[in-house]
Amino acid sequence: MDDSRFQLVTDWKLTAPLDAVWKAISCVEDWPAWWPSVRAVAPLVQGDDEGLGAVHRFTWTTALPYSLTLDMTVTRIDPHVRIEGRATGDLEGLGIWTFRHEGGVTLARYDWRVDVTEPWMRHLAPLLEPVFKWNHGVVMRRGYRGLCGYLAAPS
Repeated sequence: MDDSRFQLVTDWKLTAPLDAVWKAISCVEDWPAWWPSVRAVAPLVQGDDEGLGAVHRFTWTTALPYSLTLDMTVTRIDPHVRIEGRATGDLEGLGIWTFRHEGGVTLARYDWRVDVTEPWMRHLAPLLEPVFKWNHGVVMRRGYRGLCGYLAAPS
């Protein structure tokens, strides 16, 4: 594996209906309302009726003293099952959300196969891998807590 490539997996267990979790995660323009690390989401290209082909520019803050901007193109949608997107920008790679509901719990999994593109990140990636993984974990925990609160709020 390339020293600047990371494979990160996050599992969220949510006590909410699959439909509510799907809606919250698939409506990316609403993420800044509940995900503290998402500074902004700007639509660039409108996709089809399900969102396939849509492109959004995400600006992320991190636990470290830098932010990231990337464009995410939706490359696959299987409603209530899977969303895939291709990222370009400060990070490049593939992000895959998968969903299932069992025993009253909705399981949302995010697989992030990503390469860092900034020269300083590429140069330091072998040394800073644990820090980059920790940073990703912080960003995802913020999202989990935010989503739990968002889903619990009365509509």
